[in-house]
Amino acid sequence: MPRSTAEKRAAFRELHRAGCFVIPNPWDAGSARYLEHAGFKAIASTSSGFAWSTGHPDNGVTRDTVLAHLRTLVDATELPVNADFESGFGDTPEQVAQSVKMAVATGVSGLSIEDSTGDANAPLFPLSEAVERMKAARRAIDETGGDTLLIGRAENFFAGVPDLDDAIARLQAYAEAGADCLYAPGIQSAKQIRAVVAAVAPKPVNVLIGSNSSLTLQALADLGVRRVSVGGALARAAWGGFMHAAQALAEGRFDGFGGAASGATLNAMFQPGA
Repeated sequence: MPRSTAEKRAAFRELHRAGCFVIPNPWDAGSARYLEHAGFKAIASTSSGFAWSTGHPDNGVTRDTVLAHLRTLVDATELPVNADFESGFGDTPEQVAQSVKMAVATGVSGLSIEDSTGDANAPLFPLSEAVERMKAARRAIDETGGDTLLIGRAENFFAGVPDLDDAIARLQAYAEAGADCLYAPGIQSAKQIRAVVAAVAPKPVNVLIGSNSSLTLQALADLGVRRVSVGGALARAAWGGFMHAAQALAEGRFDGFGGAASGATLNAMFQPGA
């Protein structure tokens, strides 16, 4: 019997209470279904992976398109879905709150709010403004039942401001503003990760592993990390295979399909009830 939205959200919260889990990032219904088939306990959307699938750059997709995509992911799987909700699709805290309510209505079990502006001259919102935006997201969730997890993201290392002390100050402020889980994408070393985990304890921390890393899941768990996401890495891996095969075709060769999945395997996996 399909799980209700409330059941998915309760299961998602429980995953954050102890241990360390991987939350991979599909970019469409098929990749979401595969990740459920592979045994993962939750998934998260990827703004970049989805944008590329529509022929747009990261952060180049409209709010309505993203909301429709979130509904597609939620409907595709019994797993809890965490929304990469960029910076909240609003110029003001009030607009962020409105967008968050729309995201909650899609059935997602969690959503993240970034503090990046998209402006190269001022890549991060001033902390006071970023906090007000996080508080607005918190209020919006509370007004819609309060069971959707809120993730606060400090984008320093992605926005060209790789200041760990500032990122930690931001994460602490977001925790105070009501974020349930904290995330500073781009931190990589064990020292950085340990510092972030300690600074926001006991709230859970998400770490992004978007490329080959010497860190294992066990090592991250030992550092106190609660969940590990991969952002657009799976989408980039798929694009890499596609581009390799397409380039071979463009050169008159047919040797780019060596690692392709079989049609029979894919058809069997997507059969109703499979």
